Amino acid sequence: MTPPLILASASPFRRSLLENAGVAFSWQAASIDERAIEEGLVSAGASPEEVALRLAEEKARDVASRCEDDAVVIGSDQTLSLGSRVFHKPADRADVVSHLRSLAGQTHQLNSAVVLVRGGEVLWQHLSSARMTMRVPSEAFLERHIDRVGDTVLGSVGAYQLEGEGIQLFERIEGDYFTILGLPMLPLLEALRRIGGIDG
Repeated sequence: MTPPLILASASPFRRSLLENAGVAFSWQAASIDERAIEEGLVSAGASPEEVALRLAEEKARDVASRCEDDAVVIGSDQTLSLGSRVFHKPADRADVVSHLRSLAGQTHQLNSAVVLVRGGEVLWQHLSSARMTMRVPSEAFLERHIDRVGDTVLGSVGAYQLEGEGIQLFERIEGDYFTILGLPMLPLLEALRRIGGIDG
């Protein structure tokens, strides 16, 4: 019998990835101060990749502390970096415009981390990255695009959703599709099979 599997996230995108893969799980949002943790890490010199891994672990540990001991908790996080600048989810339309203008014509990096925790112990962790080159859209196109996608992009660290109209913003993508969506599915599924978390 497989142990309870819990996703430490309220993200509908991550939930749908697991659901579409036929994985049986429940979900519970983590209750941590992500920005405070990140600020401490960055001030100590942590890279965007290290920040993603630590936040994924903290989310998993937080939820695991409220679950039965045999539950396997999936923690995940994603950071977006352009040079030394780290982007966060936009707060409003003005932030969306600012994000997309800053990323236009540039190659940024998405870092997706996933961690498995059981009973306070880290069983496995993984980080994968994707490089995303955005084209330079016209201002008129950008305004129309933002009008069409509306508030849905406020949940995305890059102010775009590659699985939707956001694909029109790009000219080149190097990396795994699931990494871009925020949950590296193939290594995660392999790790879950290895620890008996899902039927192998």
